[in-house]
Amino acid sequence: MSFRTPGAGRAMRLPRRPRLLLPVAIAIVALVALFFLFAGIFTDYLWYDSVNYTAVFSGVIVTQILLFIVGAVLMVGLVGGNMLLAYRMRPMFGPGMFGGASGADRYRMALDPHRKLIFLIGVAVLALFAGSSFSSQWKTWLEFTNATPFKETDALFGMDVSFFMFTYPFLRMVLNFLFAAVVLSAIMAAVVHYLYGGFRLQSPGVHASRAARVHLSVLLGVFVLLKAVAYWIDRYGLVFSDRGFAYGASYTDVNAVLPAKTILAIIALICAALFFAGVVRPGGMLPGVSFGLLVLSAILIGGVYPALVEQFQVKPNQQDKEQVYIKRNIDATRKAYGVDKSEVTDYTAQGDASKVNVTADSSISGVRLLDPNLVAKTYQQKQRIRGYYDFHDPLDVDRYPDESGKLRDTVVAVRELTGPPREQDNWINRHLVYTHGYGFVAAPGNEVDSQGLPNFDAKDMPVTGPLVQRTGLKESRIYFGESPTAPEYVVVGGDKKQELDYPESGGTGQQNTTYVGKGGVPVGSFLNRVLYAAKYGEKNLLLSSDINDKSKILYERNPLDRIAKVAPFLSLDDNPYPAIVDGRVVWIADAYTTSNAYPYSDSRSLEAMTRDTATDPRLVVQQPRDQINYMRNAVKATVDAYDGTVNLYAWDETDPILQTWRKAFPGIIKPQSEMGDGLKQHLRYPEALFKVQRDVLSRYHIEDPNAFYSGQDFWNVPNDPSSGERDVKQPPYYLSVKMPDTTAPTFSLTTTFVPRQGPNLAAFMAVDATPGADYGKLRILRMPSNTTIPGPGQVQNNFQNKFSGELNLLGLGQAKVRYGNLLTLPFANGLVYVEPVYVEIAAASGQEPYPILRRVLVSYGDKVGSADTLEAALQQVFGAGAAQPAKPDVTKPNTPAQPSTALSQVISEAQQAYEKAQGALAKNPPDWTAYGEAQKELEKALEKLKGVAVPSATATPVPSQSPTPAPSGSPTPAATPTSSPSP
Repeated sequence: MSFRTPGAGRAMRLPRRPRLLLPVAIAIVALVALFFLFAGIFTDYLWYDSVNYTAVFSGVIVTQILLFIVGAVLMVGLVGGNMLLAYRMRPMFGPGMFGGASGADRYRMALDPHRKLIFLIGVAVLALFAGSSFSSQWKTWLEFTNATPFKETDALFGMDVSFFMFTYPFLRMVLNFLFAAVVLSAIMAAVVHYLYGGFRLQSPGVHASRAARVHLSVLLGVFVLLKAVAYWIDRYGLVFSDRGFAYGASYTDVNAVLPAKTILAIIALICAALFFAGVVRPGGMLPGVSFGLLVLSAILIGGVYPALVEQFQVKPNQQDKEQVYIKRNIDATRKAYGVDKSEVTDYTAQGDASKVNVTADSSISGVRLLDPNLVAKTYQQKQRIRGYYDFHDPLDVDRYPDESGKLRDTVVAVRELTGPPREQDNWINRHLVYTHGYGFVAAPGNEVDSQGLPNFDAKDMPVTGPLVQRTGLKESRIYFGESPTAPEYVVVGGDKKQELDYPESGGTGQQNTTYVGKGGVPVGSFLNRVLYAAKYGEKNLLLSSDINDKSKILYERNPLDRIAKVAPFLSLDDNPYPAIVDGRVVWIADAYTTSNAYPYSDSRSLEAMTRDTATDPRLVVQQPRDQINYMRNAVKATVDAYDGTVNLYAWDETDPILQTWRKAFPGIIKPQSEMGDGLKQHLRYPEALFKVQRDVLSRYHIEDPNAFYSGQDFWNVPNDPSSGERDVKQPPYYLSVKMPDTTAPTFSLTTTFVPRQGPNLAAFMAVDATPGADYGKLRILRMPSNTTIPGPGQVQNNFQNKFSGELNLLGLGQAKVRYGNLLTLPFANGLVYVEPVYVEIAAASGQEPYPILRRVLVSYGDKVGSADTLEAALQQVFGAGAAQPAKPDVTKPNTPAQPSTALSQVISEAQQAYEKAQGALAKNPPDWTAYGEAQKELEKALEKLKGVAVPSATATPVPSQSPTPAPSGSPTPAATPTSSPSP
């Protein structure tokens, strides 16, 4: 007979929680994670396949996988193997070998039952981190295995520069990996020995078994042996030293540090031998002696001795001691940055304006007046057409032929899509309807219309204008562009035309189209739709009936992103520009090979060298470093704006770094010979490289080491005088310049220099930016140091002082005066400064103001001029010799000059309207009706001013203050002055 508690049987029959629930959940999570990982990798492959660059994808992936495996296996083999060896060497009697209990006992008892699981998890994590770290060095590995000789030797060791560029970084990478592996092995082996009784930390000292002592002695000996190798390899790193006056090995490095490294390498070998001797000789004396010797020698020989040499030999005689090494730095830096062939010419800049005949030398009359950093808003107001289009700011400068076939500077842009209107912003519109921008917009840089606006010769939708006929533009749809607000991806193609092409006035109000380009990834298959739905987390990609067998998905639509993805070993200029090539719009970008491993070359921050007021001060740098000391414009890249086709052309085919990468990825970079003439005529010298070179030449135009040491002739890039910001460099400018001893203007990139101390002009530099025999030739006009030549800041101040009256008059009401790019040009044995002045006026209620060209300021020597046109300003400076050329560069109404009384009357009317507006605002509460009437009167006065000639160099007293703005929250004035509304 048995007894049981009532209900106990029922309780025993209740279902238990399944034991497989946790493993199943983990498996599901793992499968989901693997699926998303697979989706990311496979869609990447599909993208590379769509642009025909699968060799890059497979090359990088295979290299990373192999390096991951090698790194993981080596790290696990070394660390895990030493842990297993320590476990097998554990004492037979375990913790009781040295008597008494130990604090390690409770840890061992807790861990021992799970040691296999803990070991497997630990080595798996170690393998993951080690493999990932090693695989991230795939660029170092490929450069090492495909290294191309520079056929140049360094000045200290006489070794080819390729050793320092490709081999030395690889050796450091391997050493760092081995150091980490040995250190981790020693630590983990010591932990295992401690847990299983191999040694004890107890009074009176450390007690260790022979096996533990031998094991750890060998590991420490290997570490010291690696240290000996590191000391020897470090000798070659002295060419990157920053100890001395100039970058590179200095007197102290060569005469103290170099022999010290050699001695330390020998001492480390001896210490390693002593550690290994501890294997056969019991006791801790030999390891202790070797450790003490290593530390003491590192302090005395590696630290104290070089410091004494620097302090007592070099510093008292630094100029003499460092002269040889400064010269090495100068020569290496000039060669590494490609400025070793720059041409410096003395230029007096003392031309006589009265002797200049501008009619005979009209190169100055075609100067670019449109400032691409200012007129982007003007392009937007006049050519945006609809609010969902926009232009990239700043605009770009290119060259296109005029009616006679002569190339002239042209400010260009493309009309890009920002996305659907806010009220229609849904998934279908954003990704299936509003898929692309439309149109190429261009205006000659030296012309404006009668309103002071760009004189567009390519405009509207569809694109019209003389430039369209001259270039043969056939395809102006922009599926790939720079707009940061454009949809990340769009789905195009298909059976029906549902993509908005451009707005039109008749019919439905819009023209539709469908994409027929070769670019994009097909998403007709169910698998591809599932993968991209997972990639973007968007179920509509899977469910939408508008996606069919002919549909394609376009993504990575920014030109720089596309180039960076197919050429991850290059650095990209952040300013691609659009051009019409063979009837299509293509984006052109400059790509660089950079390094920070050129011996003796000065290492600088790339961001600091390229920072100015014109651009985002960064390059899209693929290498994970900002410091560089070598740079080449090795590749010209293009991206088709319609189908996204990416082409890479070798531009500097002699560059060893480029040759190295062409070995690693054969066939992806085309030879320069395959570049068409239509593309070549739109290539230009890259802006970022020029900024780097001007930064270098601000010091390294000096080749004499003694003069370099004194630094009295060092230059600075001047601050931008037109920006109003301090400590921000003036950007370089693209414009056509006629240099001394040349017969015709050439499209160039220009900049100026001022002395380190003082605002005067020190030098003018230009580089020929047009492909040809002189492409890339840097020419520097050096001003006399004993004569005052006004610099950009001084000229700007002079302009504002001379013409403050009329410029203040332009800024009355809600208008704002904006100074354009202050251009400097060598002309007639002197220097002429040209600066356009814009007035920024609100287009209409609720719209942003945009600049209109209203004045041109000219300075030559001690003469200045200000007028509505460049010709008139030149006449004021050069007199009758500045007659109108056959084709004026600025179109204005041919209104006869008004007498001075007319000007005074208009100024009086503006003054009265201004005072009336101020009086209305001064009332409590303000009289907004009277204020609106006064604004209308002021607007009429400003309109009258357009037809009145302002006498040059005459400061007319006018109010310097603008009308007081309405307080926040106050009623809106009845009327405000506006210009013609935007279309």
